[in-house]
Amino acid sequence: MAQESYKNETDETECQAPEKLILCANNCGFFGNSSTNNHCSKCFRDLFMHQQQQQQLQQPKLAQKAPTSLASISAQPEPAKLEAGEPSKAVARPATNRCLACNRRVGLNGFKCRCGGTFCGSHRYSELHGCDFDYRGYGREGIAKANPVVKAEKVEKI
Repeated sequence: MAQESYKNETDETECQAPEKLILCANNCGFFGNSSTNNHCSKCFRDLFMHQQQQQQLQQPKLAQKAPTSLASISAQPEPAKLEAGEPSKAVARPATNRCLACNRRVGLNGFKCRCGGTFCGSHRYSELHGCDFDYRGYGREGIAKANPVVKAEKVEKI
């Protein structure tokens, strides 16, 4: 009896294949689904992506066709032109993936110093790369901020 009740329960809960199978509308050989307009999952995804791209291409065209007035164009400041005699203001920074002392590649294991440089394992300590950061002054400032000055009152209260 227990076996019969188990058999009846499993028959009710098993998944059943759909009675009517529909081939994909793109004739790719897979079966389609009515919720995806009779397309298979791959064809539906491709169709959906194509439609999104078309919508994105059409939206900027509408924005470009907006009329612009002559006053708004002339009111915009002109960019400054560099003369041939002026050097560019861009400062050439050293690569952050190389040691400043030996120019060795440091990768992800580079050590950043308080002086602003990146150093390899051999030059990571301030004594080894000639660091110009004032550690003593930095420590004094930290202590001064953490411990405000306490002064006694000049006149005693009665």
